[in-house]
Amino acid sequence: MKLNNISKITKTEKKRLGLGHGSGRGKTAGRGTKGQKARGDIPLRFEGGAIALIKRMPFHRGKGKNKMFKKKPIIINVSVLNILDKGTVVNIKTLSMKNIINEREAKIYGVKILGDGDIKIPLTIELPISKSALKKIEKAGGRVKLD
Repeated sequence: MKLNNISKITKTEKKRLGLGHGSGRGKTAGRGTKGQKARGDIPLRFEGGAIALIKRMPFHRGKGKNKMFKKKPIIINVSVLNILDKGTVVNIKTLSMKNIINEREAKIYGVKILGDGDIKIPLTIELPISKSALKKIEKAGGRVKLD
């Protein structure tokens, strides 16, 4: 056996704290002395009683400032609907059964049909739809039901 043939051991054992003075990590167990951080578990966001960072940041007021919170609908083009059967009622359930959309996401964000592409089969649509898609569906012999 040679030293260069021995497999490397990368596992390090957990530090055992508070095992007396001789261990080098006794008494305060590496936490320093006194203060809140030496005593219990405190959240990472704690800043020693100072005003929290989130409260020091300015407000984002006004129209269109917080766009990340807006929910945009899932977009489906008219050309995708060609895989459906003739006379099908198009709604969230139908589209999820054909694996066009995810049903859970569709219920959260909604679905909108846009007019990109062509459609050749008549369908009954029960979802929000754009004007160009409406023209193409009616031209193909389909109809749109809006509640």
